[in-house]
Amino acid sequence: MSDSGGARSAVLSYYLFRVTDSVGFIWPVFTLFLLWNDLTFTQIGTLSAISAVLVVVFEVPTGYLADRIGHRNTLAIGMGATATSIAGFVAASTFRQFVALYVIWALANALRHGAADAWLYEMLRERLDSDAFTRVRGRGGAVYQVVTAVTMIVGGLLYAVHPTYPFAASAVLSGLGVGAILLMPQTDADADQPGVTDALTTLREQFTRPSLRAFVPFIALFFAMVTTADTYIQPITVDVIERLSAALAPVAEDAVGRDGSSLSVPGEATLGFVYAGFALAGGIASYNAERIRGWLGLRRALLAVPLVTAAALVFPLAVPLLAVPAFFLMRAATDLSKPLVNQYLNDRAGSASRATVLSAAQMSYAVVRAPLKPLVGVIADATSPFGAIAALGGGFLIVGLSIVVVAQSVIADGPAVESTGVEESAG
Repeated sequence: MSDSGGARSAVLSYYLFRVTDSVGFIWPVFTLFLLWNDLTFTQIGTLSAISAVLVVVFEVPTGYLADRIGHRNTLAIGMGATATSIAGFVAASTFRQFVALYVIWALANALRHGAADAWLYEMLRERLDSDAFTRVRGRGGAVYQVVTAVTMIVGGLLYAVHPTYPFAASAVLSGLGVGAILLMPQTDADADQPGVTDALTTLREQFTRPSLRAFVPFIALFFAMVTTADTYIQPITVDVIERLSAALAPVAEDAVGRDGSSLSVPGEATLGFVYAGFALAGGIASYNAERIRGWLGLRRALLAVPLVTAAALVFPLAVPLLAVPAFFLMRAATDLSKPLVNQYLNDRAGSASRATVLSAAQMSYAVVRAPLKPLVGVIADATSPFGAIAALGGGFLIVGLSIVVVAQSVIADGPAVESTGVEESAG
């Protein structure tokens, strides 16, 4: 069914939601903020592990909830919970308080994970064409990243004034997101109400099929790797900036005199500009996801991108200055992968339980991430953040390549399912 006028309006409302979905104000300073509150890397890793475990607990129930009360309504509830959690960081100061906020954060993420992509896929299927998902999702990701780039710069400057200011700004933006979501139209699938037994049966059938059996663990490991590596971007980037500043100090003194230090930019503000660059790189990659899919093919892209990213994370251990280029590659690879992965999963999910299936995939990512973050935190405390990301990259190359070799066909070629069923195509 094609409704180009209605589809255009719905797509524009989706892009508006993506504007408010950004957490750019806090992203470049989040780890620094936790360190400012006297948390250790091990405690930070533990917080992330707690969140990941709770996501495992929440994902399927919230995906089922989305299929029951509607993807849009669930998304609005999740955005409200996000605003509440972020606002809480303004007042929190102890580890226990941060644990409580991470519980709310995990619930918010679980509510939003399956709902947004399920809503978009169903809306396009009803009003335009589900094959447009990669293009619209990719461009939505580009909108998100452009907004994120701007808010990251502002967030870094706000952090330099006071560490809590970026969180106040981000809470306001997330609050506005609730209104943006309510502008999005309902979809016919929002009226579908699969039973609990049906939902569990769907999950068992979907995740034991050849097209997903090896794919989900492989992608779960990739997303766990990049999410864990994100924790160390801030301290590593600050370290690289300090190394460059020390190396260039004599040149700067010769150029502007001994008082040239007055021209220096606060470290947190510099970090905001670096993160803005990460966001723009991710936005460009996301915007071109459909083009890259056509160039490489979905299967090759989803195999090559994780492996190349993992290899890039190993090199900074020997050459620290390669860390920032590696992070640029990692951010671009992550944002490129998301629309491709979700296209692959959506094509293999039936309409009635689409959000449940997508949430179950997110749950699998959290299952891998939960033990990985505290483990890598221990490695970082024992060695250095550089050692931590090298361990992540090397570990993925070993395990990921093993999955590829053993499974032989990690990613299936060809079409997947009919839009209302779960039968796999033989193609």
